[in-house]
Amino acid sequence: MYLLRSLSSTTARLGLAGLALGLTGCDTVVMKPHGDIAVQQAQLIVTSTLLMLLIIVPVIALTLFFAWRYRQSNTEATYTPDWDHSTRLELIIWGAPLLIIIALGAITWISTHKLDPYRPLDRIDAERPLPADVKPLVVQVVALDWKWLFLYPEQGIATVNELAAPVDRPIQFRITSSNVMNAFYVPALAGMVYAMPGMETKLHAVINKAGDYEGLSANYSGAGFSKMRFRFLGLSDADFDKWVASNREQGSKLDGGIYQQLEQPSEGDPVRRYGTVEAGLFGAIVNRCVDGQKMCMHQMMAIDAEGGTGKPGIAGLMRQPWRDEERLVVAGLCTPTNLLGEPLPTAKP
Repeated sequence: MYLLRSLSSTTARLGLAGLALGLTGCDTVVMKPHGDIAVQQAQLIVTSTLLMLLIIVPVIALTLFFAWRYRQSNTEATYTPDWDHSTRLELIIWGAPLLIIIALGAITWISTHKLDPYRPLDRIDAERPLPADVKPLVVQVVALDWKWLFLYPEQGIATVNELAAPVDRPIQFRITSSNVMNAFYVPALAGMVYAMPGMETKLHAVINKAGDYEGLSANYSGAGFSKMRFRFLGLSDADFDKWVASNREQGSKLDGGIYQQLEQPSEGDPVRRYGTVEAGLFGAIVNRCVDGQKMCMHQMMAIDAEGGTGKPGIAGLMRQPWRDEERLVVAGLCTPTNLLGEPLPTAKP
C-alpha cells in the first residue's frame, strides 16, 4: 500500500512538472508578437479576458464561499427556507454581466473596424504614425497543395515557402488559392486570413522587429497540411534589397507551365526562387485560367453581365483532365468577342 501511494505521489508530481513545463511553452509569439497588428490583437485578447474574469472570478469565489458557509455542519449560518427575492441581489446579478457585455460589445465593434485586414495601415506602431510618402510592399500569395507561392510584382521575383519584408514598412498581401480553401497565418505579424480559389482576399500588416518567423496554413486542407509551413524573414531595408538581388541571380523563370507543375500536390517542398515572373500570372491564377485553354472567370462574368451566350454557348464547353478524373469547363472560344463577333466589355481581374 505504501509503495502504491509513493508511486501515485511520484506520478502526480511528474504530471504537475510536465504540465508546468508545457505551460512555459504557452508563452508563444501569439501573445508577444513583433508586428503592430498582431500586438493590437494580443491586447484585445488580454482586455477581453480580463473583462470576462470580472464575472468569472467572483462567481467561482462566491460558489466556494456559499458551499463552505452554508454547509450542513455550520449551525451558525442563517436558515431562511422561505426567502425567494432580493431586489438588490437581482440588480447585482443582472447588472454587472450586462455592463460587461456592453463593454465587450463596444470593444469588439471598434476593433472589428480598426483591425479590418482590408483597411490600409495608418501607423507603424503605437508611437509612430505612417509617413505619407511610404508605399506598401505588395506581395501576392498563392496557397498550393501543400506549399506557399509568393510573388513580388514590383520586384519581379517569386519564391516558394519563403517570404521576406523590410522592417517597419507596410505590407499589402493579396491572397488567393489554387484549388481548396486555406488560411494564411504568420502569428508574429497578424491574424489569419482565408485563401480561397477564384477569389482575392487582402491583409495589411507590418513587422516591427527583424527576425526569422514561422508562417503556416491555419485551415486543414488535406494530407500534407501539417507540412504546409514557410519562413517569414523580417529584414532591414539593405538586407531586403540583398535578398531580392539574390533571388534575381539564383532564380529561374516562373511562367504558366512551371506554375502548373507547382500546382501539383507535394509535401515538404524546399525553398524555390524565381528571378523573373510571367506578366499577368497572378491575375490568371485568381481567374483560374493559367493553362490558357479555358475562359477566365472575369471574361465569363463579363459575358454573363451582357446576358450570356444562350444555347450556342454549349458548344464552348470542353472536358479537361483534373487529378484522377475529368471536369467540364468553359473553353476560351468566345473571348474577347462573343459569338456574334461583337466586342465584349472587359472586366478587370
